[in-house]
Amino acid sequence: MTLFPYSRLQNWSYQIDRLSLSTNGSILGWYGRYEMTDLTSRLSKCYASAIHDVLREKGYGNCVLPPEIQALERGQKLFGEIYTVSGHVDKTLSRHESLLLWSQVLSKVPNDKVIVCQPNTHSIALMGELSARALMVKGTKGYLMDGHCRDVEEIIDANFPVFCRLSTPADIVERWKYNSLGQPVTIGSVTICSGDFIIADMDGAVIIPQNVAEEVIQKTEEVMATESEMRKAILDGMDPEQAYLKFRKF
Repeated sequence: MTLFPYSRLQNWSYQIDRLSLSTNGSILGWYGRYEMTDLTSRLSKCYASAIHDVLREKGYGNCVLPPEIQALERGQKLFGEIYTVSGHVDKTLSRHESLLLWSQVLSKVPNDKVIVCQPNTHSIALMGELSARALMVKGTKGYLMDGHCRDVEEIIDANFPVFCRLSTPADIVERWKYNSLGQPVTIGSVTICSGDFIIADMDGAVIIPQNVAEEVIQKTEEVMATESEMRKAILDGMDPEQAYLKFRKF
């Protein structure tokens, strides 16, 4: 068995036609997961506004979620590959039915993703402390919803990133059920698919389509390096207009 150095793995692209494998696919599956992990790690060092600027320049300007969706606690950051959940209000449910369906969501979502939920209601909370704990055990990187949260203090204490609109003590019992997992959802004007990437911070939340994720992250890294040079030049006394003409940023 040939062992490849980590530095070499980092520079490979995930291209099936570059690999000659006579396996059941498990090695290829592992390699695909490696690339997603690498992209998530690189994305963690970026910030939402820089990602937005790169997406806009590439023609993906419709990428920002409604500004009302904010972190439970200022300073929280959310980043990674998305898995989507959607549901709706159903007041015919019994207590058992509604809680069983919700527990199925927590069981079925894959590990190590950012869960993005479109509950299609702003009247109840779609995240609470016990649910957050269950997701943390699965390695979930965070949770964003077009709705409300409860158990806010406990979730903040658990250091689990949650982005939502507001908080409410009203829960899902006898009120809500999921209708799809992993299917496209729309929040605001943005359609979000499982496999897309998200970055959310104090500026807001930005969705990165899967097919341009690596390109966008790489370009953002370059933009941030240029911004660092420009920042130093300004702090060293360079005139703002001259700084713009040199770096073409502001």
